[in-house]
Amino acid sequence: MAVVTVATLGVAAAASLFMAWSIGAGSSGSTPFAPAVGANAISVMRAGLVVGVLGLLGAILQGANVTEAVGTELIGGITLTAGAAIVALLTAAALVAIGVFAGYPIATAFTVTGAVVGVGLAMGGDPAWPKYTEILTLWVLTPFVGGGVAYVVARGLIGERLPERALTAGLAGLVGAIVANVGFALLGPAGEQASLSEAVGPGLGVGAIGTPLVTAAVAAVVAVAVYADLGRDRAGAQRRFLLAMGGLVAFSAGGSQVGLAIGPLVPIFSDVGVPLWALLVGGGAGLLIGSWTGAPRMIKAISQDYASMGPRRSISALIPSFAIAQTAVAFGIPVSFNEIIVSAIVGAGYAAGDAGVSRSKMGYTVFAWIASLVGSLVLGFGVYTAVQFVL
Repeated sequence: MAVVTVATLGVAAAASLFMAWSIGAGSSGSTPFAPAVGANAISVMRAGLVVGVLGLLGAILQGANVTEAVGTELIGGITLTAGAAIVALLTAAALVAIGVFAGYPIATAFTVTGAVVGVGLAMGGDPAWPKYTEILTLWVLTPFVGGGVAYVVARGLIGERLPERALTAGLAGLVGAIVANVGFALLGPAGEQASLSEAVGPGLGVGAIGTPLVTAAVAAVVAVAVYADLGRDRAGAQRRFLLAMGGLVAFSAGGSQVGLAIGPLVPIFSDVGVPLWALLVGGGAGLLIGSWTGAPRMIKAISQDYASMGPRRSISALIPSFAIAQTAVAFGIPVSFNEIIVSAIVGAGYAAGDAGVSRSKMGYTVFAWIASLVGSLVLGFGVYTAVQFVL
């Protein structure tokens, strides 16, 4: 391999690590435990440490789907070059870093998607309209579905019409059912993922009902455990459930967000024999460092500036966030965790009246989301065109 090629790959890898750090500090590092911090269930610094480790595990065990989508499915007719990947990653990372230091959660999925598409179009690629339709559908539905479900769940938990203990246990069982059907790289054949239900169900010898039987069993065990825990120590059980939900969302964030950092590198490094798992480990390490060094600022911003959150409303926000995140991971759709969590926090906050929901902060955030998508697309196209013109 020529020296210039090695140098170019090194710059591309450095740009990817910068992107991973920015995501760890901003999106995957700050949002999963923000509701738990807002409910005083965990400190800001401890949340940053825990979310970094869980994000690393999620990146390794679940990161392949979104990574391949970002690297190969956002533009047609061309393959991203090392120079194009560098421009896309640096453009997106700069915008995300600005949001981190300004205290506004820039949507990383919007910036990376926009930058990759902009650079790809500048290279003469074709728009991948079916994929864009899929992505935009999820992006548009996320605030309404996530915020709406969080509102309904919070109303149920803080209201008096339904028994809180039984409802909380039922919600925990639902989460258990989702976990039983989450895909993991370790459970599937080489290069594929499989869920616990898919891995265990067929071996029970009960035919087609094996998979749903495992799902039901996991849901029942989790529901009974949480129900019993609530009976012993209601406040402590709520805190433990809340922290468990934050951990699941942090794990999901790693599986989703790592693809935004290393996706553009897939076509380049696969040509030189670097396996995908190595990229996932490197990207996950970048998320970890970002979470440990830059996330506390954004955790504070999200946990305190958008709505006042107690344990029940925080649980209500994290349940739909986890479900939406895992849906995106399963279908290989890049999704913004800032959009998911902020929408859910606002929805849960409104369940108790205004509950301190900051309309001005929300308005600025939505503007930042839109501007990041449009800005990254325009900058990606313009910067790559300028670089090609100069060279």
